[in-house]
Amino acid sequence: MAERSTNRPSAPSEPAARYSIEPWSSARDWGLLLIRLAVGLLMAGHGAQKLFGIFGGQGLTDTGKGFAALGYHPGKLFATIGGLSELLGGLGLAMGLLTPLAAAALIGVMINAMVTVTSAHGLWETEGGMEYSICIAVVALGIAATGPGRLAFDRFFRWGAGGWAEAAFALVLGGVAAAITLSLR
Repeated sequence: MAERSTNRPSAPSEPAARYSIEPWSSARDWGLLLIRLAVGLLMAGHGAQKLFGIFGGQGLTDTGKGFAALGYHPGKLFATIGGLSELLGGLGLAMGLLTPLAAAALIGVMINAMVTVTSAHGLWETEGGMEYSICIAVVALGIAATGPGRLAFDRFFRWGAGGWAEAAFALVLGGVAAAITLSLR
C-alpha cells in the first residue's frame, strides 16, 4: 500500500482571526438596547402619568382614588408605590442599571395589575385583558435572564451578564412584592 503523506497542513485549531475578534457592541447589544428603551421608557412614562399627571395621566390624587376603588387603602400610598415601581423600574430597565431589581419592580406591578384589574377581562387587551401586563412582565424577566447587553450601565457588574440567578431574583422578588402588596389591600 502506498503511504499517505504526513506533510499535509493541519486543520487550524482556532477560527480565523476575523471571527475571533469580538466587536465592542453587536447587533444583539443594539437589539437589547432597543427593547430596553422601548419597554423601559414606556413604563417610566406610565409611572409618570400616575405620579405627576403628565402624558395625559390623572396624577397622584386621582390615581389614588382609583387605587382605593380597587381595594388598596390608603389609595394614594399604593398609587405612589405603583407609580414609583413603574417609573424607577422603567428607567432602570431603559438604562440597563440594576437590571434584576428594575425587572422585579416591573414584574411585581404587572402581577398586581393582572390580579386586580385585567384578569377579570380574559387574555386579550381588546377586551381589557392581561395581554399587555403579561408582555411587560415577560420582557422584564427575559432581560434579567439575558442581561441588558454591553450598551448598559450594568456591563461593569457581575449581574450585567444576566443568567438563571438574576432571572430567579427578579421573578421571586417581583412575586413576593406583589403578594405582600395584594395581602395588604
